[in-house]
Amino acid sequence: MKKLSFIFIVMTSFCFGQKMSFIYEMKYRLNNQIPDQYITNTTILDYADNHSIFRERMDRKADSTRMNNGFPMLSSGFENHFYVKKDLSNSKISKIITNGQFSYRLPIKETLKWKISSEKKKIGMYNSQKAMVTYGGREWTAWFTGDIPINDGPYIFNGLPGLIISVTDSRGDYNFELVQTKKFANLFDARLKSIVIDWNKYDQLAKSYYQNPNAEIEQKIRNAKKVVMQDAHGNVIDFDIRQMNKDQQEDIRKNNNPIELNHKIEYQ
Repeated sequence: MKKLSFIFIVMTSFCFGQKMSFIYEMKYRLNNQIPDQYITNTTILDYADNHSIFRERMDRKADSTRMNNGFPMLSSGFENHFYVKKDLSNSKISKIITNGQFSYRLPIKETLKWKISSEKKKIGMYNSQKAMVTYGGREWTAWFTGDIPINDGPYIFNGLPGLIISVTDSRGDYNFELVQTKKFANLFDARLKSIVIDWNKYDQLAKSYYQNPNAEIEQKIRNAKKVVMQDAHGNVIDFDIRQMNKDQQEDIRKNNNPIELNHKIEYQ
């Protein structure tokens, strides 16, 4: 377990009634055929008054840019989105999936039935306790601390009597570890206008995207009189949209190890 680092803050029950950011290191493996190949990202859980947003640092920056009337870079595709909104007072949890100009809200209705173990240990400065749960076709082990009286955690995980400071699945594909805690100013939400979908609709959208990952680019090409592609050095390069599609389709197939394994799409 990584040593937790903190920004000069008094850890009292009073401070947790305020607006807090919990920074987690997320490690995940997209191709489970390559056991030692992990991606490591910084993710942030912003929490205020039983509401929270969990997102990767780059998504948080994109939201901040959008809130300031900017034009953020948005993600594409339907795989590997880790953006989650929670309304804990009403037990509402949703994944936000952004593909180009469209955002989709996918309500998570799977109930987390935690089994709290008597096993305890010290993690950094916190007294922690072990808990297990099944979610997304995976078995998860979490460590939570009653020292931080917030029943939230990274990604969709919540509902324990204290903040979840570590959670990993039994296959070792996904791991979240708390590395920093600090105050923040506002719980800003730039993705309010989202199209509500379910897992069946998600499946349809993901398969449609897979069939033509560059549909928007193709449309722009058809509307343009002339298209010139350049590399990073300004050299003109050949533009083959069909090869681009094939390369992206291969990448989607190879890196198909979603966190919700029970909703894995078998791309052909």
